[in-house]
Amino acid sequence: MGIEIERKFLVTGDGWRTAAHEVVPMAQGYLNDAASLDGGTQKASVRVRIEGDQAFLNIKSRELGHTRQEFDYPVPVADAMQLLKLCVAGLVEKRRHLVRHEGHLWEVDEFLGDNLGLVVAEIELQSADEAFARPDWLGAEVTDQARYYNLLLASRPYARWSPEERG
Repeated sequence: MGIEIERKFLVTGDGWRTAAHEVVPMAQGYLNDAASLDGGTQKASVRVRIEGDQAFLNIKSRELGHTRQEFDYPVPVADAMQLLKLCVAGLVEKRRHLVRHEGHLWEVDEFLGDNLGLVVAEIELQSADEAFARPDWLGAEVTDQARYYNLLLASRPYARWSPEERG
């Protein structure tokens, strides 16, 4: 069993772009929706992701916050393409920019499609209290705000958010 300890932040400015050492296009969708999780009939999200020339089936426990159970399994890209057609909400499309900053790897997700305009940075940590240096392009932390989770972005994309929600 894998445990994911991840913190999520909004991104301000474009300073991260020049530091990115790799960019990976991604498309992902969910085989279950937020309503089934919120209603308690399911306890995990089931995601299909095509990530460059690889594909994965991912199962992640439904807890709000930085620590969750996570299981990630490679699948053939052709299978993932068929599974994406079975997804219950919209697809989440993004470009993931990998940025190293003072000993940590940051994943800066630049969303496309219905989530265009949203840019979020994530950092995976070894422990919940692990210290890390904040890059100058890092904005407010949104780890505990469910609307920034990809599962929610699939069913209620950024394009539908009110000006207040966009902050």
